[in-house]
Amino acid sequence: QVQLVESGGGSVQAGGSLRLSCSIYGYTASPYCMGWFRQPPGKEREGVATIRSFDTTTYADSVKSRFTISKDNAKNTLYLQMNSLKPEDTAMYYCAATYRVVGSGPGCPYDGMDYWGKGTLVTISS
Repeated sequence: QVQLVESGGGSVQAGGSLRLSCSIYGYTASPYCMGWFRQPPGKEREGVATIRSFDTTTYADSVKSRFTISKDNAKNTLYLQMNSLKPEDTAMYYCAATYRVVGSGPGCPYDGMDYWGKGTLVTISS
């Protein structure tokens, strides 16, 4: 059984940085598509950043130039480096993955992700 476990969330002031990690357990092969999604308080879940097996990355416009998604295949771990954080980045952040070939574009579609972590909370104060 594949399990995703996020870590690295916390509370920081605006302008600060955090690095989220997502460890994948239960399967040694690297997923075809992995991504970070977030759900701000009272809002729907939204895509933040995704990465495909050949390291093609996509970012939401709101985080471009501030966030960087990366992965370490040897450690089966996904990362999200978040810099210049803003109060509007406050959300529960979720890691997701699929081993299927999904989507026709460069990103990983939300409804194509088969495995989800339980989330890690990020709170940014002004």
